[in-house]
Amino acid sequence: MGKAVLKVILETGLLTDEEKIKACELCVSAGADFVKTSTGFGPGGATADDIALMRRTVGPDIGVKASGGVRDPETARTMIAAGATRIGASASVAIVSGGAGEGY
Repeated sequence: MGKAVLKVILETGLLTDEEKIKACELCVSAGADFVKTSTGFGPGGATADDIALMRRTVGPDIGVKASGGVRDPETARTMIAAGATRIGASASVAIVSGGAGEGY
């Protein structure tokens, strides 16, 4: 039987930096495989600052997924440079083809 992958979504737009750090620490303690910046339903989406904070907190062994507001290649590169290991984007085709997507 395979191992399930656990991704925890933090609604970072609703949290203080201290709350983001605590949430990430709890995710590490719980054995999460990934932490993700947002559901897409809360205020704001991924920011490079949040990605960097989450990466510093969870360390190198847990994935960090930037989700919300990633609509173009430049933003995707910025998130990866900040520490994201995955990008969640409804505009993924536009991103990889060098364009820009619409929406959240």
